[in-house]
Amino acid sequence: MKPSLYEARVHTWGRVSLVLAILMFMSYPLLASLLFGAAPDAGLVFQGLLAVAPVFWVVGAIEAFTFGPMLGSGGAYLGFVTGNLTAMKVPAALRAMQVLGVKPNTPEGEAVSTIAIAASSIVTTLVLLLGMLLLNTLRPVLESDTLAPAFKNVLPALFGGLAVVFVAKNWKIAVAPVVLMLAVFLIQPRLSGAISLLIPVGALVAILAARWLYKSGRL
Repeated sequence: MKPSLYEARVHTWGRVSLVLAILMFMSYPLLASLLFGAAPDAGLVFQGLLAVAPVFWVVGAIEAFTFGPMLGSGGAYLGFVTGNLTAMKVPAALRAMQVLGVKPNTPEGEAVSTIAIAASSIVTTLVLLLGMLLLNTLRPVLESDTLAPAFKNVLPALFGGLAVVFVAKNWKIAVAPVVLMLAVFLIQPRLSGAISLLIPVGALVAILAARWLYKSGRL
């Protein structure tokens, strides 16, 4: 089916924005190296990339397949350019769709998702700007022992709130990923630092479990 004018323009400008974002990310370290004559050792850079790049490639590919259908093309492009999908953009988009009663992977859902991610990006930028301007004033408060536990639980709080809503809709689908993640963290607690990789894995398990439940007539 031929894509609509909106879809064609979204993909065109989405690709342009991604290329521009990559060039801008690379421009600062490149210009800094040229201006200050402080180019890093190529061998050390390659060793560092070899250790972490494959993980980011895998996570990026999984997130594209996991979050793309949720956010729609416009929301996905905007979310991947602005970043922080797991902790902010995806929860904002899902919550906005839930409040307005629209479903993901629909024209209405894509419109709501794109607007929610755009608003989230603007708010994030303003908060970062205020943080930069008020850094010295806010540092004693932000680094206080009283607030330390809150910052450590931001991500669980975000997804915990979303989980209550979506698990309540059909708890059978949630059993398999919840049991798997509990077993993983009980066996190897250190994997709590790999949340970006484990969330797509949990999503895949949920999809497979939902398919099995549907085929067996339990859903």
